Amino acid sequence: MKKYIALFLVLFLCFSLKAQGDFAIQNKSKKVTIPFKMINNLIFIPIKVNGIELNFLLDSGVEETILFSMEERKEVSFNNVVKIKLRGLGSEEEVEGLKSTSNILETHGLKSNNHLVYIILDQNFNLSSQIGIPVNGIIGYKFFKNNLVEINYQKKKVIVHFNTEAIRKKITKKFQSIPITIERSKPYINTTAIVDTVSLPAKLLIDIGNSDAFWIFKNDKIKLPDKNFPDFLGKGFSGDIEGHRAKIEKISIENFHFKKPIVSFPDSASVRNVKMVPGRIGSVGGEVLKRFTVILDYADEKLYLKKNSKFSDPFTYNKSGITVQHNGLQWVQETVHLETVQVKSSIDEVGYSPSNKDNFKYKFMLKPIYEIVNIRKFSAAEKCGLKKGDIIVSINGIRPYKYSLEQINHLLKSGDDIWINMEVERNSVLLKLKFKLTDEL
Repeated sequence: MKKYIALFLVLFLCFSLKAQGDFAIQNKSKKVTIPFKMINNLIFIPIKVNGIELNFLLDSGVEETILFSMEERKEVSFNNVVKIKLRGLGSEEEVEGLKSTSNILETHGLKSNNHLVYIILDQNFNLSSQIGIPVNGIIGYKFFKNNLVEINYQKKKVIVHFNTEAIRKKITKKFQSIPITIERSKPYINTTAIVDTVSLPAKLLIDIGNSDAFWIFKNDKIKLPDKNFPDFLGKGFSGDIEGHRAKIEKISIENFHFKKPIVSFPDSASVRNVKMVPGRIGSVGGEVLKRFTVILDYADEKLYLKKNSKFSDPFTYNKSGITVQHNGLQWVQETVHLETVQVKSSIDEVGYSPSNKDNFKYKFMLKPIYEIVNIRKFSAAEKCGLKKGDIIVSINGIRPYKYSLEQINHLLKSGDDIWINMEVERNSVLLKLKFKLTDEL
């Protein structure tokens, strides 16, 4: 898997209980604050499902609540379960799933009764190994529907405000207000893009669950720029999403302008199951949204933006061409030095004596195994001889379990002309290879 999950836009071949399962603030509070983890521009929040806490990706690009990787959480009980078929992004066919009603979801004073959830049975759909932390589900429209949802990327907090005109007036004084539309339970913004010197109206899905900057779908008017490279864009819930990456001249969102952004162009096979709303040409994702404090107001159809200190950061991508993910755990022996304590001459005076280098013990800990699961064609990694299935033994002389998966991915999107020395195991043989991070755009 690439350094991020690129998009989780899921469409269903099943019915939706539109009026049920919405989240509401409890105890007459005006707002609730939910801390989140941000990994590769994606937001993860804890939510209890029928009393059991699970980890969810927050995603404005999905309508329904989706659960997966449930084999390790057998204690979660579901009500009124029926089998269904699910279909969404990816090149493969529909998959089996379950639909369950009458569930209770709650987090930090926010609660949803009689919540409808869909459960993916295919254990290959497992975001935990690709993200680096346990992930059990995706939540979307029902979370945003009735409240003002503020996402402060810098403070890593989601603040859900009770929806009133008074709070809207306060927000308007500090934020840029932008009209949006809510279509098929998802938010869309109308803007402009310059692709290959052609200026086009651009209707984009506001997709918090997409970690790229922008996605653009090719059509008769939108052509792939000449300077591009093929890439693995992510994993949809019907399979892998393939496409290309390229730079375009400019995309604007109201008064905010993004010059030379890196844009993903998914292949037609990967989006064939997506039922596009009229006029849509793509998505705006986390690589752009993280440059703001964002407030989504579905009820009044408004997006509020306020720039933060990340606004002018350069757009980057994985220059190595390798996709790394967890592949199980291994026992690792670590040396722990002991600090001996000696009693000094004064009564009740204690001193530490760390100088005795022979005082140590061994302990064994479970650490992640990192595997290369995808190699971009013609990339630096492919040219140096790395292959899909290689197990990483060291990166620049450091054991990979010393890093989190996000830290590895951050290293692989570093600046140009940086050398990466990698030792891998292939068919029980150790190989030492190196490559230079080079900008292909």
